[in-house]
Amino acid sequence: MDLAAAFIIFLLAMIFSIVRGISLVYALLTGLVAFTLLGMHRNFPLRDLTKMALGGARESLVVVEVMGVIGFLTAAWRVSGTITIFVYYGIQFITPPLFLIIAFLLSCVLSYAIGTSFGVAGTVGVIFMTLARSGGVDPILTAGVLMSGVYFGDRGSPVSSSATLVAGVTQTKIYDNVKLMMRQCVVPFAVTLAIYAVLSFRNPISHVDQDLVQMFESSFQLSLWAFVPALIMLVLPLFRVDVMKAMGLSIGCSVLIAWLVQGVPLLTVVRTCILGYEAQGSGLGSILNGGGFVSMVEIMIILVISCMYSGIFEGTKMLESVQKQMEEACSRFGRFFVMILLSFFSAMIFCNQTIATLMCQNLLEKPYLDGGGSREELALDMENSVILISCMIPWCIGCSVPLAFFGVDVRAMPFAFYMYLVPIYYLAAKKRWFPNRPVVSVK
Repeated sequence: MDLAAAFIIFLLAMIFSIVRGISLVYALLTGLVAFTLLGMHRNFPLRDLTKMALGGARESLVVVEVMGVIGFLTAAWRVSGTITIFVYYGIQFITPPLFLIIAFLLSCVLSYAIGTSFGVAGTVGVIFMTLARSGGVDPILTAGVLMSGVYFGDRGSPVSSSATLVAGVTQTKIYDNVKLMMRQCVVPFAVTLAIYAVLSFRNPISHVDQDLVQMFESSFQLSLWAFVPALIMLVLPLFRVDVMKAMGLSIGCSVLIAWLVQGVPLLTVVRTCILGYEAQGSGLGSILNGGGFVSMVEIMIILVISCMYSGIFEGTKMLESVQKQMEEACSRFGRFFVMILLSFFSAMIFCNQTIATLMCQNLLEKPYLDGGGSREELALDMENSVILISCMIPWCIGCSVPLAFFGVDVRAMPFAFYMYLVPIYYLAAKKRWFPNRPVVSVK
């Protein structure tokens, strides 16, 4: 009962934060206090509970570091013109029947290269939605196509904050995870592309707004050098170059291009990487506003506090009874099926991809490992369930924020085929990668 009471306090704090529109950090701090008091009620000294929480926080620092660098990267690509150059040349390839195909493929490439769904949705996505509306293409359909594209990279990029989070909490190697994810998504991706090809030919764009193209030309120097930061992020991971090194090189290259090619003063470029890109005036520039280290601060704080929960849960074993129930359910229904159900409930309750991911890890890591699974299986099951499922639920920020960028409602989600074809296909074909037998984990 005491555990249920702590969770109810946590849940009420989350609901209050969501309804009042305030930061989830306050709800997480409330929950942290509740679980700390629960630990004290169970005769754990406050000093020991503090050590447990700090131990969990230390484990998050590697992931936090990557998220901070991703913030720098998103702003650097904006100010260097890298995002702009991709969209500008992507538009050049648009013919009436290819609009949706180009929108899907370009959002896939950029989300994979930059690893952020919100960053691509708020820039490339907004631009393609503008083209769709001016060219007579159904905006609901276009938004569904873009949702598939932005979450292609959010799930499977080596520089994705969610992929980094999953690798960190499951103690697996991100490149190994990405390699498996790419293999697993071949069939869902091909089916999705085929569906969008049919829809694209049936919903051709009438014309491309040339005013938008002219805004590209007037806002940036459209130099081919702007492709280089993206090429670094697309090519270096193929050679298993450390993610941090690849991002550092990409950021450094972006800074030089912004300074030497775009003509932005060096101090302004550095300031932009920290505070985010902010264009002068309206128009195209306002679409690209955002990014920067500060844009990741809240999610980094959320991650640290959430990992403090994990430290307390692990040290006190207060979730042991729940984990035993989960283990029984895994034995009866299968590990991935239970993961899917827990993903839905966690995302529905906490409305946040990061918190839902950590809840799934906390509750299912022990049942997976004790039941013959491996850390790699746990990581891939999370990537193919909670990472995508938490972005399908209308009131979750992973769904509501991109749709708000696009100016549409949840009617777009049935057209986000990739997002639900991945878990459906994986559920049917999982034994190909993880046979139902004990697996020795290799760290």
